[in-house]
Amino acid sequence: MAVEKGKTTEEKPGVAVKVTGKSRVLPCKKEERRPTCQLVTFDLPYITFYYNQKVLVYKHGGDFGEAVGKLKEGLSAALEEFYPLAGRLGKDEEGVLVVKCGEEEEGWVGVDVVEAVAEEVEVAELAADEVPELLQQIVPLTGVMNLEGLHRPLLAVQFTKLKDGFAIGCAFNHAILDGNSTWHFMSSWAEICRTGCESTSISLKPIHDRTKARNTRVKLELPKSASEHEDSDPTKGHSIPLRERVFTFSEASIDKIKSDANAGRPEGAKPFSAFQSLGSHIWKAVCRARGLKPEDVTVFAIFMDCRKRVDPPMDDSYFGNLIQAVFTGTASGLVQAHPLGFGAGLLQGVIDAHDAKAIDARSKEWEAAPKLFHFKDAGVNCVAVGSSPRFPVYEVDFGFGRPERVRSGSNNKFDGMVYLYRGREGGRSVDVEITLEPLPMENLEKDEEFLKV
Repeated sequence: MAVEKGKTTEEKPGVAVKVTGKSRVLPCKKEERRPTCQLVTFDLPYITFYYNQKVLVYKHGGDFGEAVGKLKEGLSAALEEFYPLAGRLGKDEEGVLVVKCGEEEEGWVGVDVVEAVAEEVEVAELAADEVPELLQQIVPLTGVMNLEGLHRPLLAVQFTKLKDGFAIGCAFNHAILDGNSTWHFMSSWAEICRTGCESTSISLKPIHDRTKARNTRVKLELPKSASEHEDSDPTKGHSIPLRERVFTFSEASIDKIKSDANAGRPEGAKPFSAFQSLGSHIWKAVCRARGLKPEDVTVFAIFMDCRKRVDPPMDDSYFGNLIQAVFTGTASGLVQAHPLGFGAGLLQGVIDAHDAKAIDARSKEWEAAPKLFHFKDAGVNCVAVGSSPRFPVYEVDFGFGRPERVRSGSNNKFDGMVYLYRGREGGRSVDVEITLEPLPMENLEKDEEFLKV
């Protein structure tokens, strides 16, 4: 294991979270150099997103220091295969953004690791349906834009000892990888820790050549700083506090929603999927909760995995970003007045239309006039869905058992942002993590049509 050690003690403000140690974890064979990884059109738009934060909470009664040692050793081994996460973001000689993987004199950046204790905090507090503010103290790099990856590690991890367990908080630079690759890495890291296997023996090795998906070299004009880009957002200064909450839908509930959405479908018509049906259910409820007028426009955005849609298709092991956002919109009154099949039909239409030809056209459009993202670009009165119940989030077992709860941090959350996770109870159950303004959230919590399916 290659770890650069440094110890410190530091209390985080506001809560009893005390940082007890900091270190830098490098690939175990840090002397080896790896090829530069060019960022492509599917990566670059996310440079002005924020670090993608994930928190996994575990019950654990064993020795915390011993567990952390095992996790760091496994992380060092995992970085052998997932080496871009230990690299440095920069530009090549032509000004194209790349990840430099130890080939320069300064070598690897590595992964920042923080060790902390929150002795009075129980697992149940972090696993509650209402997302606690405390969560921001459990995961690193809150409020840090991916652009800062030019000067920071591309992955930071915090291990926090709790009263009856521990939490693993990870912050991934979203310009380097999407959700599919995030959980590919997490599953592989856990596999190494749980089985003691070598990194070369993991179940699914990552594919690092992003030019297989698209080989257009784009010279992106970057803002001088993250604050410069934030200041260019016309909505800055008009934000109000947001609430985050998890609503769990059982397998039976998902089946009922899907059945309701498909009721009355013409014979031979393509059925609506569980995702399209649940999306329509959420969209309808959020429009009600916001008290939108019938004529108010509302937009539904989906961050779609394009691995199987590009030509040629890419394997699930493609490591990087291979997602695009697709949008559909209509009048709020239509969403609310019609059965679930109306919204599900809009979602099905925009999903089915986003084939290889559409992906290529969208990519060419962006390459001709690259645009840096602001949250307002998600659309007016929006519901925006990221993550996927396909991701094996509750199978990330480092040898301490399954997580009690998987959560997103506060980064990249805005009014209407939704993350979908596979439910812990398994099957087709789904955890719906929603961010809304306080009054609409209060209305949603009381909405029997939304809650009692």
